[in-house]
Amino acid sequence: MAISTIDAKLLQKMFLASAKNLEAKKEWINELNVFPVPDGDTGTNMTLTIMSAAKEVSGIEEPDFVNISKAISSGSLRGARGNSGVILSQLFRGFTKEIKEASIIDAKVVARSFERAVETAYKAVMKPKEGTILTVAKGVAEKAVEMSAKTEDLEEIFKAVIEHGDYVLSQTPEMLPVLKQAGVVDSGGQGLMQVLKGAYDCFLGKEIDVTIEGAKGASVNAVMSDDNIDIKFGYCTEFIIMLEKKFDDNDERQFKAYLESIGDSIVCVADDDIVKIHVHTNDPGLAIQKALTYGSLTKMKIDNMREEHQEKLIKDAEKIAAQQKEEVVQQELPMEHKEVGFISVSVGEGVNEIFKGLGVDYIIEGGQTMNPSTEDILTAIDKVNADVVYVLPNNKNIILAANQAESLVKDKKVVVIPTKTVPQGITALINFIPDNSVEDNIERMTEEIERVKTGQVTYAVRDTELDGKVIKENDIMGIGDKGIVAVGQDIKATTVEMVKELIDDMSELVSVYYGADVTEEDAEAVVAEIEELYPDVDVEVNYGGQPIYYYLVSIE
Repeated sequence: MAISTIDAKLLQKMFLASAKNLEAKKEWINELNVFPVPDGDTGTNMTLTIMSAAKEVSGIEEPDFVNISKAISSGSLRGARGNSGVILSQLFRGFTKEIKEASIIDAKVVARSFERAVETAYKAVMKPKEGTILTVAKGVAEKAVEMSAKTEDLEEIFKAVIEHGDYVLSQTPEMLPVLKQAGVVDSGGQGLMQVLKGAYDCFLGKEIDVTIEGAKGASVNAVMSDDNIDIKFGYCTEFIIMLEKKFDDNDERQFKAYLESIGDSIVCVADDDIVKIHVHTNDPGLAIQKALTYGSLTKMKIDNMREEHQEKLIKDAEKIAAQQKEEVVQQELPMEHKEVGFISVSVGEGVNEIFKGLGVDYIIEGGQTMNPSTEDILTAIDKVNADVVYVLPNNKNIILAANQAESLVKDKKVVVIPTKTVPQGITALINFIPDNSVEDNIERMTEEIERVKTGQVTYAVRDTELDGKVIKENDIMGIGDKGIVAVGQDIKATTVEMVKELIDDMSELVSVYYGADVTEEDAEAVVAEIEELYPDVDVEVNYGGQPIYYYLVSIE
């Protein structure tokens, strides 16, 4: 029997099923990333984006198209990470604009919703590129419109839409040579297809576990009618973990990500055998249960903020973290009002210190290995008590999320300088002139970052052929602004070769930032060789402390 309509309860289940299916396939999608670097994260970013919305959707006890639309749109917009996640959130935003006005979803509404989703997503990208998630979305929408004119049977429509979406996805390597060279389809497009396939499986009645870990306990309706509407998460939860097992940087990132999935105002500071935790959540038990997997707990304190009508300040009675991490905690404290403030995305103790020394007020921990969400950037903007706040994404995959945050802020002027690398961020700060107007500073900073060449040295996680170079797993790669410029087996030799490819007769300064896995002596040896090759160029070395990337190199 043909099904011609979808009600709110089924839509809720279909969305949750789509989120679960994407989550299950995220590592496979990560492996489709063109560059064989150890931080391919399309699947992760898209999953974190949709899961942010799924937590809201899952908590709706009495679903209707209005509250589901609000949960999907708001949750995905604020949870969006990376370019793929931002585009996915914009697709959801356009889709929900259409369905929230509907009394029932039928073939015509499906077609209009898909069309509006594509229209909204394309508008969000300054220079849309074909052969990406946008192309797949457009193909899906076109097929939905075509099928809606032929039949009202949604099963028939969805089947045709998914088959055509898979076909368009298979053609993406023909549209983007870099995909063809790497022998993969577009990872964002594949992620979108997993979203659609998860929803389709649910529509067909397949048994799917749609339980969302860390889902919000109250429904959207309940939250909207609560007398304490301004407090999203009701319990200020603090404790110290006395570690009984390893807790390295990766564990810390994963624990922070888990806390972000159940609340906000996160502090997770590790120091030797203890970890200090602070989170605002609606279910303190979830944070406690997770923490107990690492050790025993002490200094536990849970305050009901709805009862008190104010957030509790973090009370650090003892020094439990290294000085650098303590300064990150200090970012939670109120700032004096100022005319201009700066936010920078950064990772690595040395790089963080450089940004702070240049006047950055708030560091968002992240970058290549963990793209901060729109919500992370909004939180940072809220913390900086300034009339004008400049945001430096320092990564091309974070710019869209920063722009999305800028569009959501109404009480202060936010300026996103489109820095794609850490060296560009440093250059932007150096070229800021306090007495200039905002417009003049935007022009100056943007012009100057274009003059900076950036090189990054890391290792390959798989065999591939890219940018005319044959790359084997564990090879060392030197990556320039436009692609891979050097490949070898030796870190020093590959770094020097990369510099040779990037430097030119106009170059005056080479800045080398060495990472967490490089010794100062090794870095000095690299600098000495560059100085010998280019005696007329100034070369400086700085401790960056960044993970994964042995060296970041700036050439000006």
